[in-house]
Parts: sequence; C-alpha cells; structure tokens
Amino acid sequence: MIRVDSYPTHEHEGIKLRPGRVTPFGATIVQGGVNFSIYSSRATSCKLVLYRRRERAPFAVIPFYEEFRIGHVFAMVVYDLDYEDVEYGYIFDGPNDFRQGHWFDAGKVLIDPYAKVISGRDVWGEMPGDGELRPFRSRISQDDFDWQGDRPLEIPMRDLIIYEAHVRGLTAHPSSGVKRPGTFAAVREKIPYMKELGVNCVELLPVYEYDEFENWRYSPDGGIKLLNYWGYSTVGFFAPKAGLAATGKLGMQADEFKTLIRSLHKNGIEVILDVVFNHTAEGNENGPYISFRGIDNKTYYILTPEGWYYNFSGCGNTLNCNNPIVRNMILDCLRYWAAEYHVDGFRFDLASILGRDQNGAPIESPPLLENLAFDPVLGKCKLIAEAWDAGGLYQVGSFPSWGRWSEWNGKYRDDARRFLKGEHGLTWAMAQGLQGSPHVYNPYYRGNCASVNFITCHDGFTLMDLFSYNGKNNFANGENNNDGSNDNHSWDCRVPGFSEAETAALRKKMIKNALSVLLLSHGVPMILAGDEFGNSQNGNNNAYCQDNEISWLDWGDLGRNRDIFEYAQRLIRLRKEHACLRSPEGSRGVTKNGYPLVSCHGVNPWEADFNGNMLGMMYCGDDDFVYFAMNMHWEGGGFRLPELPPGFGWKLALASEDGAEYRGDGGIFVAARSVMVLMGERVGGEEGKG
Repeated sequence: MIRVDSYPTHEHEGIKLRPGRVTPFGATIVQGGVNFSIYSSRATSCKLVLYRRRERAPFAVIPFYEEFRIGHVFAMVVYDLDYEDVEYGYIFDGPNDFRQGHWFDAGKVLIDPYAKVISGRDVWGEMPGDGELRPFRSRISQDDFDWQGDRPLEIPMRDLIIYEAHVRGLTAHPSSGVKRPGTFAAVREKIPYMKELGVNCVELLPVYEYDEFENWRYSPDGGIKLLNYWGYSTVGFFAPKAGLAATGKLGMQADEFKTLIRSLHKNGIEVILDVVFNHTAEGNENGPYISFRGIDNKTYYILTPEGWYYNFSGCGNTLNCNNPIVRNMILDCLRYWAAEYHVDGFRFDLASILGRDQNGAPIESPPLLENLAFDPVLGKCKLIAEAWDAGGLYQVGSFPSWGRWSEWNGKYRDDARRFLKGEHGLTWAMAQGLQGSPHVYNPYYRGNCASVNFITCHDGFTLMDLFSYNGKNNFANGENNNDGSNDNHSWDCRVPGFSEAETAALRKKMIKNALSVLLLSHGVPMILAGDEFGNSQNGNNNAYCQDNEISWLDWGDLGRNRDIFEYAQRLIRLRKEHACLRSPEGSRGVTKNGYPLVSCHGVNPWEADFNGNMLGMMYCGDDDFVYFAMNMHWEGGGFRLPELPPGFGWKLALASEDGAEYRGDGGIFVAARSVMVLMGERVGGEEGKG
C-alpha cells in the first residue's frame, strides 16, 4: 500500500477526493482509498466512471479537476471505496479528427491500460441469454498473494526443454480427467504428467485478457461457435484472463494463476508467457473502442500520414512500440509479470514489430529491444523473439540481441521438415541445425542458445498431422480453406503397396524421428503439447478459432500411442543425462581425448555426404559420447561408427525402428526412414570395439 495524505481536499456528490500521485499508473490501493492515475497527452478532459460489480449503470462519474492534472497525467485519490466490489473506467474528451489521428469520444467508457484485473468475460464462452455481451470493466487488484518463499527458478537456457501449451487446450477435452477443465487450476493437475514426461518449462499461449467473442461466428455446418481461441488479440496487457480461471466469476483469476505458477516452480518447471505487444483487440478503423484508441490514439498506434492504421501485424493495427510512452508501458507490464507473478520469461509474438519506428520503418538498434535486454528487473528472464512480422520483416538470425535475445528458429523448422520427409540436398542444413545453427547464429557472438528449435508449434500442423496430410484441411474454420499456410513441407506417408497398418506404423516412426532430431539438436528444444502422444487436429493448420475437439488434446491418445510417449521420455532423459547434447559453451573446441565437441559423419566415419539422405552426428564431452544416425532414405543403409578411446564401446540407446539392435562389430544398419542413437560407455577395462 502506498502512503498518501489521507485528508480529502475535494468532494463530488458526496464522494471525497484529493489530488493523486501520478505514479504508478493504474489503480493503486492507498491509505483510506484508491489512487487512480492515467496518461493522455491530447485529451482536453477526463472523468472516472465507477460501477458496482456487474451493474450496467455507474454509481458515480467523477471529473478530474484541473489541479488533479500534472503534465499529461490525470491523477486523484477516491476515498472510502469498497474496492473489492468496484469496477471502473474512464471517459476522455478531446479532438475527433481522423486525418490528425485523434479518435476521442466522450460517449465511450474505456478500460484502464494498466488495469490488473478486468471483468466482462468472467466465464469462458458464456453469452448472456439476451445475446448482449457485457462491456469490459477495469477492476482493482490487491496483489497480496502469499508466495510461500517462491522465486523464479533461473534454469540455464541450455538446460531448458520447453513445452508449448494452451491453457484450455491442455485440459478442456473430457478425456483430461480434471475437475475444472480448461482452467489454470486444471493445468495444476497436469503437473505430475509434465514431470513424468521430463519437460522443465511450460510456454503458455496468451493468458492475459482477450475477448473470445471477437469476430465470433458459427461453423459452416452451424453446429458450433467459432471463437477467438488462441487469444492473440490483447484487451488488457496486465490482467490474467478471467475466462481461463475456474474462479474467474469470483474475480480470483490473479490468485489462481499465481497458484499455478507457484506449483509449477515447486516441481521444477519454469513458466514462459507468450506476449502480444504488436497490436491490440481494437482492430482497424472499423474496430471497437476498448481502451487505447479513445485515450490517446496517436500515441499508442502507428498511423499513416492520412490517419489510417498501419497493419504490420495482419490484425488491423500496429502498436507504436518505440514511442517512449508505449515503450514504458511495455516495460512496466513485463516488470509486473516478472515481479508480481514470478514469470520466468517471455516469448514475443511478431517481435520484429517491436523494432519498428513511429513511421513503421525498421530501426537498426531499437530502443525498446535494448531496454528489455538491459532492464534490471528482467535481467534473468528469458527473452524469446518470433523474429518476423506480417509486414514482410524477417529477422531470423539478425534480430537485435545484445547477447540476451533468443529466437524461434523458423529456418530450423523448415529445414528439419524437408530433411525428415526425405528431400535431397538438406543434409548440410540439417547438420547445421543439429549444431545449434551456426550458419544462422554466429557462435562467437550469440551462441547455440540463441536458437529455440521447433518442428511444430501451435501455429501449423501437429507432428501427427505433419506426417498424415499433404495439405491443410481448414474447412472447419469457415474460410474455404484459404486461411493458414500452404508452405507446410508435410507428407502423408502414403507409400504404394502399404496397408493402412503399415502407413500408421510409418507415421509413428516419422514422429519419433522428428522428436529425435529436435531433442538431440543443440539449442533450446520446444515441443508442442500433445506431439508426444500423437495428437491430431484433423489436418487443421490454423486452429485459431476452434474451441472444440479439433484443438483440445485428446488424452485417450496417450494410451493409444504410449510408445511415442515413452520414446519421447527416453529422449528427454538422454538429453538430461548427457551434457554434450545441451549446447556446451565453446562448441568449436575439443575434448580432453582430442575429439571435436560436434562432428558430422556419413556412412563412413568422418566422411559426411551432404548430397544424400544419410547423416551421422557425434556429440562429445570429456568421456561422454553420443552418436546419432539418421537415414531418411526409402531404403535401409549401413553406417560405420567412429572409434572411441580405449576403454569405451558403443551401446544402443534407442531407435525409432522396432527391433533395431547393435551387435558390437563397429557397424550399424539403419532401417529406411529411421534413426538410431548410440552412446559410448566404459567396458570394464577392455578396449572399446569402435
């Protein structure tokens, strides 16, 4: 609680007031009342609108007196509020001139950009009987959660195994077996499963307030509502989404989410949030007034000289991230999540937008990205960029990093997909990807951990669908299959003469191949939730609107595809047990035995053939050896293994082809479209049989 002078100086219709503190922005509980502070550089006046919870009409509309305004900040303390039962908003007046970029409208009640709790969508997907959605309202947060000594885990980047998941998608299916499906509370029930799998970091799709009813419609067959399921359209940057909480209707979403984070940390699992600072839910010129547009449109958005919205996000507007006011809001927001929610890191959606100036042009050294890299509060948070945007700016490998930023490696994804399905000419690129992509990220300046490796993510095919469809099947989205990427590098595994059972077996093997490549690559691996047990979206590669069985994980697949899950478990265990697989520092060096830390091989040791479909990779540490043989050809083939130092011999660790074995004669046969992993082990005083 911030201490202020508790003596009222003004009164409005029986409500006691005094000039407030200009910082922090937002609504802050102070002695005897609540401090309200909000910025607008161009408004001529501002009013605070107060509601009792869930009532449509306000009980008070209080003007900010001139003495309550300092610079461009309106601030006042309101006394004797029952802040647990109060909702609030603002009315701003000022010029309404499209060409000048001003959209002030004194008929609109707007939410606070700094609101820590937002009501209006308190229960996911709940539409009142009259069909009229409640407006969004800001609420007041106490921030009094008992963390019980919790703190961010600070797991080294090189040791992370990221599990990307949607809060609803993880548990909304009836097969999930949880008490409160689709909620933060339900994710807690899946922590034992995450530990069993072996992941140590969960990356959550957007969890702060958005409107699932944005652009909602019925499916083509009229059977279901198509909603804004993914949530990449922010309403409030500081507020956890009420509809994702079992206690959202009670206004307890903040505590429920904090409880989830505390429980994950107790089990050694970090939390990364997917954050969307490239645009907001206010959309284009035809979009709604929610907050920023009516508060200070020209400050918060990038506009053309004629007053239109630039659309580098593909979603109607673009946040003006390098305006100092917006930059400070983003910093304040991330500091809040790091300090008040103990979040371990952030993945930035369409992060290249964060490097554009106020005219939309790319900046060589963007102030926002530099501030984030060196911010003292965020000093140990993971910062991960999706290093492109919808305006054509593609910065994979060149995103401004200051030694702090990692990137989703889209080049790795595409190269791995093409290599796995057997395309020629991809062996060299795959070998680079397996080494942490030094051809993309300069190892001397950025290191292997700049690369967050993934083959699938929420946006696109699942692994099962990657090997079950040649093209997307998005008709359920109601856009005539025109949405979603056409550049998938997928393969349906249909081989002439194969039975359905043989095709199904091949698909499982291809999934195991993909998981092997991902988890045995230097860099930071990211697994899409459900890939470890063959989850399918029926070929939908853009399930952004599917709040149903298409997107929800069917936990029955865990039993049907138990072999895939156990294979993924073993891969994760192998990665954890062998430091040489986890991006060692100075990966261009040699071990004490004189072996390179990473080396490429072909059918013969030390003779890589980058024109074919067969590749061997050896990872070495001091007395630590792992050999990874990949044969993506349609016929089986043999590899000769590199010799090990005296006292060591090769041992088969795992293989994607059932029945594979190593007989100890220095050569292996790798079946068509399969992989084998061997590790060096001591042989009890005998010399290893290389």
